[in-house]
Amino acid sequence: MKFVDEASIKVMAGDGGNGCLSFRREKYIEKGGPDGGDGGEGGNISLIGDAALNTLVDFRFQPIYRAKKGEHGKGSDRTGARGDDLEIRVPLGTSVFDDVTEQFLGDLNQPGDRLLVAKGGRHGLGNVRFKSSTNRAPRKTTPGEPGEVRNLRLELKLIADVGLLGLPNAGKSTLISAVSAARPRIAEYPFTTLVPNLGVVRAGDNDSFVIADIPGLIKGASQGAGLGVQFLKHLSRTKLLLHLVDLQPYDGSDPVSNWQVIEDELADYSAGIAGKERWLVLSKSDLMSGNQLERKIDQLRQSINFTGPTFVISAVAQEGTGELMQAIARHFRDLQDRENEIVNDSAIRDEVHQFSLTRRQARKENRQQAMDDDRVHYKP
Repeated sequence: MKFVDEASIKVMAGDGGNGCLSFRREKYIEKGGPDGGDGGEGGNISLIGDAALNTLVDFRFQPIYRAKKGEHGKGSDRTGARGDDLEIRVPLGTSVFDDVTEQFLGDLNQPGDRLLVAKGGRHGLGNVRFKSSTNRAPRKTTPGEPGEVRNLRLELKLIADVGLLGLPNAGKSTLISAVSAARPRIAEYPFTTLVPNLGVVRAGDNDSFVIADIPGLIKGASQGAGLGVQFLKHLSRTKLLLHLVDLQPYDGSDPVSNWQVIEDELADYSAGIAGKERWLVLSKSDLMSGNQLERKIDQLRQSINFTGPTFVISAVAQEGTGELMQAIARHFRDLQDRENEIVNDSAIRDEVHQFSLTRRQARKENRQQAMDDDRVHYKP
């Protein structure tokens, strides 16, 4: 199944039914009076969080959704039937924005979460509603109101506790496959991870957490280089980031420079995500001897001036991975006891959405410029 984490849809709530103009006409009953009923309410449209879904790909094929209209009122003071509501199921972690006003409408993070996105039109009134002592035969009715129409933008952000950062081939996919049942693609070339992967880690009988592996970043990712930063949004809900640095990169690059590349791209993307707690994880330690490894670690920590927790692992050899997972589990237990560990999710959400809109506008302008250039150079 193709992984899609952004989609634009149009929702059209049902119109309200019109009121009925009718008078009672029965044998032997004179001047029966008005009996036109009200119309029915238009159907609403709501989004529902569904744990069984993990992509927005279906919305690429069905971008328009309509709820049922309310029925018109009828004679004999009969009210028209209400239009059926429409429920649209979306993956957990979906943020919903009005695509025109850019207003944030809500998040759906738990199974069964419901968000009303388009309200059905109000019903019209039948002529019986306008009967009075001075108006015995009213001919007035009101039409049903149109249902709400909205263009929505859906942004999926995977719900995970831990996020993995690093260059391509830093060892992120190998780590998640070593500590969980996730089986991402692993190979000796860059960009083997094309979409985010989730793995559930069990660090004890009562401790478990979700870890997210996103495609690696390269220099210039915030400007669209490589796979860009389109998947960085999936780190916005994490509590902890693990920055993986390859101690001995296959291309001979400098680990210190590689660290700085990721830090710069993260800061350009979102100050909120860049401010999340981050641990340094030095990977592929099995490729170096003991003394050489220690010197490399000391040199790297001093060069980047990193004072946070540091772990040295080899996911292939299963060295240090257990200690790392246990430390994460202890960290989350401590977080539950601290009241001041509150992440400003709304600020990060707005930063991520604004970055997405900016890139989207840039792509639109580039396409328009290319079309204009083609018209200039075209000579019939």
